[in-house]
Amino acid sequence: MSKEEANIADDQLRELAREAWKCRDHAYVLGNTKVGAAAMSNDGSIFVGCNVEHRFRCHDVHAEVNAITSMIAAGRTKLIAILIVTERENFTPCGSCLDWIFQFGGPSCLVACQSREGGKIKVFHAQDLMPYYPV
Repeated sequence: MSKEEANIADDQLRELAREAWKCRDHAYVLGNTKVGAAAMSNDGSIFVGCNVEHRFRCHDVHAEVNAITSMIAAGRTKLIAILIVTERENFTPCGSCLDWIFQFGGPSCLVACQSREGGKIKVFHAQDLMPYYPV
């Protein structure tokens, strides 16, 4: 997908990536995978989140959900983009996180992923990742 299709500028994507990597440093993990996320609301505000793992793993908080709920806590309810970072190749948000993305961003919400700082940013729309999601 081109940046024109994504409807967000390259400099905005790079800013989201910088913020997500900074937040990733604060991840609290019991395993090996630190994740950071940066969500952009429709007014251009950026909200960050990282994964927080709990000793009873069913209570883990994913970075995407952390960023989206921070956006909601600040009074914004329209997600236009979210960028997720982790040091893993070929990853996208899990189904549960996509539920949150669809709820607040809809099928055309931009979802971007980066596997190393300064690396290529892969860009999708939410509907690309879950084409049969009921909207």
